[in-house]
Amino acid sequence: MSSNVTDGRRARGDITRRTAARKAAEIATTHGLDSITVGSLATATGLSKSGILTVFGNREAIQVAAVAEARQIYIETVIAPAWREAPGRPRLRALLDCWVDYLRAEVFPGGCFIVASTAEYGRRDGPVADGVRALKREWLDLLESELAVAGSAAPAQDAFRIDAFLCVGNTRRELFGDDDELDRAHALASEIIG
Repeated sequence: MSSNVTDGRRARGDITRRTAARKAAEIATTHGLDSITVGSLATATGLSKSGILTVFGNREAIQVAAVAEARQIYIETVIAPAWREAPGRPRLRALLDCWVDYLRAEVFPGGCFIVASTAEYGRRDGPVADGVRALKREWLDLLESELAVAGSAAPAQDAFRIDAFLCVGNTRRELFGDDDELDRAHALASEIIG
């Protein structure tokens, strides 16, 4: 078999993987990770069931890939733009701004992937729950680290409070369809930063 054929298959597999993982992450924000099936994903993406199964192997692998894709999107839309700012307060303010922009842009149709998946997988075990837990821990660690640089006397407590305001802002926005909830969450979290 020529390397061109292998490279073509690999490229098609990569496109299938990324397309399916992205759509699965989107579905997860409105219907939960548990709602994802090979059939519903094939319908939503226009990909074949066999193509999806060839790339992922099983439903759990799709769910794990959805978490990984959501993480990558979160890094690209929330964290990377804020990273241009100086560590500490400037970066924390930029993270809050980018987080609100991420929700207003409706990157995911059901709001913040982290908020949606954390509620769904909070008390579970297994690879999907581990991925969700790691994603949340990574966000909290980032907040704590930047708060420590900013001179917070209690970075873990302040990170908890910021995260709580953002989670509630997301939940209330999704529930009531009101962007004012994001503004309120942003303002309250900003007070913690100082």
